[in-house]
Amino acid sequence: MTDDMDRVFKALADASRRQLLDLLHADQGQTLGALAGRLDMTRQAVSQHLAVLEAANLVATVRRGREELHYLNPLPIHGRGSTPWPRSNKSSKEIAMDKPQYVYVTYILTTPEKVWEALTDAKISASYWERENVSDWKVGSDWMHRLPGKAPDVVGRVLESDPPRRLVTTWAPPSEADNPAKTSRATFDIEELGGKVRLTVTHTDLDAQGLSDISGGWPAVLSNLKTLLETGRTLPDPFSGVANHPKG
Repeated sequence: MTDDMDRVFKALADASRRQLLDLLHADQGQTLGALAGRLDMTRQAVSQHLAVLEAANLVATVRRGREELHYLNPLPIHGRGSTPWPRSNKSSKEIAMDKPQYVYVTYILTTPEKVWEALTDAKISASYWERENVSDWKVGSDWMHRLPGKAPDVVGRVLESDPPRRLVTTWAPPSEADNPAKTSRATFDIEELGGKVRLTVTHTDLDAQGLSDISGGWPAVLSNLKTLLETGRTLPDPFSGVANHPKG
């Protein structure tokens, strides 16, 4: 059994940590204070449990201003073929009103430079994503996501470009490129952690359909990216059984 799997089973063995996961399943993006307020335990105890869950890659933490928001990470228990945690109990109307965020964290044995290249090089992105990411990647430039030589599935604009640390782009169907209601935002944060890279993908401003479309797709795309960078090969049929991979 790998060390990663040991951490997952250790994290899930504790009832309080399972309760935390249930709370995040019901309502993503909660602060430490909000979680502590729903449990019969101190903030320090909740913080310690969250640290164990984050070490097992079951929880992702994203800083927004002065707050740290906690999200379920798609379960790593299935290894490279990760599947998302069960869907929220919220209705489609509630999800649309929340403009929910989707957060996925993966750790890759590579360098930040290679992750950046894989995200922004058209040929490399086509090898693990089935689509090219095409742009000059300068702030304000357009970008497109397309089958090689075909019309784009997604278009957008580069909002932030700080190689090899951070990339932020807007996403929209080509027919809705000028419609703010149909435009979402994808943020790629790349952190070096002593011989490995922590890649955090945050997808925001999603309506209910957009969240449904990308929830199964991001794990497949990023698992294939991880496999490519660590082994030089891609997964066989990485999108088998995935109804939609993230195309806006």
